[in-house]
Amino acid sequence: MPAAALSPLPTQSTSKRAVLLDLPYEPVEKRPLPAGRPREWYVMHNRRLKAMRLAIALLDSGVYMPNQARNEKIRSTAQLVGVHPPSDTTCHMVRALMRYTR
Repeated sequence: MPAAALSPLPTQSTSKRAVLLDLPYEPVEKRPLPAGRPREWYVMHNRRLKAMRLAIALLDSGVYMPNQARNEKIRSTAQLVGVHPPSDTTCHMVRALMRYTR
């Protein structure tokens, strides 16, 4: 393989243009969930969304390791964020998300 093929391709630098990072957060427009699925699918879908929200809130608060995120910590974070207290299953999902996203 020629040496030219191993060199990285040139990329466009962002230093020449303004990068707007301080924009206010806008949630994505909500769409209805698809109809016709079994009830368990909707329960699991909402549980995953809640676990993702809580995992992000924990990471933002400085909890980076799953062993730091005990059920009490996850539930107190849920109260701060404004979501209903999660079940033990959802707490387990939060720790799994923190573990596998590293």
